[in-house]
Amino acid sequence: MPLFFRKRKPSEEARKRLEYQMCLAKEAGADDILDISKCELSEIPFGAFATCKVLQKKVLIVHTNHLTSLLPKSCSLLSLATIKVLDLHDNQLTALPDDIGQLTALQVLNVERNQLTYLPRSIGNLIQLQTLNVKDNRLKELPDTLGELRSLRTLDISESEIQRLPQMLAHVRTLETLSLDASSMVYPPQEVCGAGTEAIQQFLCKASGLEYYPPSQYLLPVLEQDGAENSRDSPSGPTDRFSSEEIDWQNRFSDYEKRKEQKMLEKLEFERRLELGQREHAQLLQQSNSQKDEILQTVKEEQSRLEQGLSERQRYLDAERQRLQEQLKQTEQNISNRIQKLLQENQRQKKSSEILKSLENERKYSKNTLIVLPDCLPRTFYQFTLLSAVYEAPTSPPSLPSPVVIGFFNLGQPDRIRMEQLMSITQEETENLRRREIASAMQQMLTESCNSRLIQMAYESQRQNLVQQACSSMAEMDERFQQILSWQQMDQNKAICQILQESAMQKAAFEALQVKKDLMHRQIRKQIKLIETELLQLTQLELKRKSLDTEALQEMISEQRWVLSSLLQQLLKEKTQREEELREILTELEAKSETKQENYWLIQYQRLLNQKPLSLKLQEEGLERQLVALLVELSAEHYLPIFAHHRISLDMLSRMGPGDLAKVGVSEAGLRHQILRRAQELLDATRARPELPKPPQGEVLPTAPEELPEAVRPSAPCAELEAQTSECVVCLEREAQMIFLNCGHVCCCQQCCQPLRTCPLCRQDIAQRLRIYHSR
Repeated sequence: MPLFFRKRKPSEEARKRLEYQMCLAKEAGADDILDISKCELSEIPFGAFATCKVLQKKVLIVHTNHLTSLLPKSCSLLSLATIKVLDLHDNQLTALPDDIGQLTALQVLNVERNQLTYLPRSIGNLIQLQTLNVKDNRLKELPDTLGELRSLRTLDISESEIQRLPQMLAHVRTLETLSLDASSMVYPPQEVCGAGTEAIQQFLCKASGLEYYPPSQYLLPVLEQDGAENSRDSPSGPTDRFSSEEIDWQNRFSDYEKRKEQKMLEKLEFERRLELGQREHAQLLQQSNSQKDEILQTVKEEQSRLEQGLSERQRYLDAERQRLQEQLKQTEQNISNRIQKLLQENQRQKKSSEILKSLENERKYSKNTLIVLPDCLPRTFYQFTLLSAVYEAPTSPPSLPSPVVIGFFNLGQPDRIRMEQLMSITQEETENLRRREIASAMQQMLTESCNSRLIQMAYESQRQNLVQQACSSMAEMDERFQQILSWQQMDQNKAICQILQESAMQKAAFEALQVKKDLMHRQIRKQIKLIETELLQLTQLELKRKSLDTEALQEMISEQRWVLSSLLQQLLKEKTQREEELREILTELEAKSETKQENYWLIQYQRLLNQKPLSLKLQEEGLERQLVALLVELSAEHYLPIFAHHRISLDMLSRMGPGDLAKVGVSEAGLRHQILRRAQELLDATRARPELPKPPQGEVLPTAPEELPEAVRPSAPCAELEAQTSECVVCLEREAQMIFLNCGHVCCCQQCCQPLRTCPLCRQDIAQRLRIYHSR
């Protein structure tokens, strides 16, 4: 037998039935019955005791449950003091409470089909008990106190283990029905028990020395409290008293008849009023039921509309969520492709930078430089190669084939004179110097350089100035505008005069233009701007995923953001390194220049300003426009001088293989295959184009310049991500303006990031802060 029993949990239907019955018993106008049967209870709830006590219930029905005890903890039987009928059949009761005698108002007790082994002795205190049903239990004997049940009329002890009846049962003179198993009885004998209740009672009275009288004589109410006991034991007692007090009884009987007649009239009036009240109650109940039906129908219709609206809204939200997830997946794929292209481009730029650095180091340690070219190349290509080595060719080809070799030698006297002629400024260039235009260009360049350094302060002060200007009057605005124009004109004239006179400012303007024109520096700036945009989009994508509660592919986003952060740090270092290299080139130019040459930096500025782009020069040298656009598209513009030297065309590329391009000097294997594939596609597209009819000889048709294919650019993010503003996660008011390294999150504005030491999104330490500026 287990030591611990697990309390059985009622089902949902049983729990609902219990709640309904408890609510029904508490309603106004409810009857005196509390029915909590068939609720799968293991104990009577405390609320049932409280309800019986407060509402004075008369009938408590708790049959067909799993009760093992009538009285749970912290409850008292006094709460059931008003109960007259207690139905506990079909349970698992093993014993009744020892103080059950406190239920003095109890008239019916039904404990059929339980597991009772004995009855408490206090059961004799139930002086108003009329029916006691202990059928189908494990009782072996009955207590002697049953003889004190002076009102008991029905007793059922069948289907039990009782073999003997107590003699005190003879004192129960009101017993009308006694049910038992006669075949198993020992006392009284089976013959007596089989004869019926009257025979059993006669046998017990004879054994107790009492005279038997029928129960009908003891069912009359006791007229006097003092003579109640004698009237039950001997019916001759009241007869003697009536004979001695006959006059008093006649008077009392007449008074009783009058009271009875009065009571009958009151009863009739009460019944009339009761019938009228019942009619009104039935009418009100009918109206209430009709109103309930109408309200219920309205509620049902409203609920159906709400359910339909909710289902439509849920379908819309599911479709919207699926669409957002598809857009997020597409954006992630685009970002992954762009990161892969950036990494490939960075590898090519790194190799080119190493080659350029080795060439410049060799040039530093050589006394003079000479580019040895074959006589077949024109003079203009020779001049271009020399100038591009200084200004615009940071990514020079890694190697040249044997017919054309770039070498460094000790120059003779004629070559040195030629070099000095190149570095010197001719009289013709001095006369053709556009002093005013160059000075204005220098002024503009210095202004742009200064603005780029002070843009952080100007960005904050600009909004305040706009607000102040909007609040000022039109007259003040015109006056200030005229004053500012005059000041600007005076400052511009002074700056132009100062630039024409001061060589240091001319040198600074030349340095700013050199940085702006430098191809490698421009590519690094472009890549930095692209990586900043990608980091901003990655941060928006990560916040979007958190708002949608989707944690998939989170590790991929973190990995991409880490790669972009590392690449950004590397590009910043390369940018600083390239600026240092440009300053060294400027120092070499200054050392080789003639110190007494007038307007030296103005002429150098004009020469750099008039310099043509690399692609245009190579087109003038004979390269096809489509081939130049192809190399620019594949970020292989540093191989343009090699293709120009070998005079390679698209037709030649269609007949060449990867090995031929490797011999020419294209070192990257993947780039060789891409060049050959794109060249074949261009040739196929050209051949598939329909030929136009040739114009008559001598007629010249106007031609438009051929459009160059645009380079591959990062695709724009989806409209949903663009519409979402990248707001600061701290103040939730301003836009995010700072990049945190090393994590790469773009999540804070400039004001909120100052006191931060860790990233608000990933909690990593902030090693460096970078300011980005959104284009308006």
